[in-house]
Amino acid sequence: MKYTENAPKLFMNTGTKFHKSLIYAMGVIKFSCARANSALGILDKEVAKAIEQASRELMDGKLDNKIVLDVFQTGSGTGLNMNVNEVLAERASEISGLKVHPNDHVNMSQSSNDTVPTAARIAAVKQVEEKLIPSLREIANSLRDTGDRYMGVVKSGRTHLRDAMPVTFGQELHAYADAFEHDISNLSFILSYLKEIPLGGTAVGTGVNSHPKFRETVVRVINEVTGQGFVLGNPFRGLRLLTDLLTLSGIMRTVATELYRLAQDFRLMFSGPFTAIGEIDLPSQEEIAGSSIMPGKTNPVTAEASMLIAAQVIGLDQANQFASNLGEFELAMGVPLVGHNVSTQVDLISEGLSKFSSLIVRGVVPNVEKMKRYAESSPALITVVSPLVGYDKASQLGKMLNKGLSIREALRELGFSEEKINQILDLNKLIKPTIQDKS
Repeated sequence: MKYTENAPKLFMNTGTKFHKSLIYAMGVIKFSCARANSALGILDKEVAKAIEQASRELMDGKLDNKIVLDVFQTGSGTGLNMNVNEVLAERASEISGLKVHPNDHVNMSQSSNDTVPTAARIAAVKQVEEKLIPSLREIANSLRDTGDRYMGVVKSGRTHLRDAMPVTFGQELHAYADAFEHDISNLSFILSYLKEIPLGGTAVGTGVNSHPKFRETVVRVINEVTGQGFVLGNPFRGLRLLTDLLTLSGIMRTVATELYRLAQDFRLMFSGPFTAIGEIDLPSQEEIAGSSIMPGKTNPVTAEASMLIAAQVIGLDQANQFASNLGEFELAMGVPLVGHNVSTQVDLISEGLSKFSSLIVRGVVPNVEKMKRYAESSPALITVVSPLVGYDKASQLGKMLNKGLSIREALRELGFSEEKINQILDLNKLIKPTIQDKS
């Protein structure tokens, strides 16, 4: 394997190996190309059969340890392609007893410039369909279910980290469920874009050195292998632009931002238990010690781990933005990095969503009485008095509260009866559109 042995002298040696989904996708491509070339009569059937068997082993992860070249390599991904070609040629030769050549046979009708961008898209589709969308459905469903259960639990709303009008715990959870459900819709669009593959464009998109029917034949085989409905995209676009992958990365950045916000809210509600908010309990977090020095301390470790995952996904998206700018004319030069990053992002964010869903959302126990007490104590309740007494008097009421009076005491000083005060402070009326009765 001359290329694979010599390349590390010029590539980086960071120890960063390609994501398994990319290696799988390269196996799909080599299997499909061998079968297509054989069907078109330009590749010996025995050689093709041996390449197919070796490619199956690559797809099954049996040859992962032989894909050794670093992610930080030539920007077209030639290093990955040649590493795969040489591994498969060696293995196919062992299988068949024939001399299988890495370029003449395994790489027939292909170029690194079309195989690696295609592999990045096949890997991304596999990851999104098998991991990301299920994990998004999982957390959206858990937020819906838990929100339904606690829709009647009233708590103080907070804006600018200050007391605001009451909301329910369920309303807060449904807000995040809605966001993640929209993310699923966004992924449905980008999946159809990602399934437009440039394979068969060879070096610059023209398809030079490939059979005229190669593209339509190979995509049919790819779909037989994967069952994922890939189509022939514009090869010139697919070779020079990675914006479909970048768009996917951007959606995952959005998901990461929402997960971070959700984790931050739970972390704040869990703060305490006595010197901070302390509105919820998270029994799942008690399984490990929260501190190496303070016995009995419980920390929101799953929420914090999710926030770290979110930070990493957002950082990888920034790298993808930069790498997607690399290249000129007929070539995208950030292919290996973007392909690796996108698959890594899917792994990270899927794990974060699943763990947060099962351990935090489904395990949360609200402190109902404390939530209600906070809601009734909020100075923001002056907002509901404003339509009754006017803005100026409501401002006076606010000053009275700042001096230490409760809102009930202040309302009494303004002449409201106990019956009216109870009516005004009926929290269940304040969590939906309401016009106060001035009578």
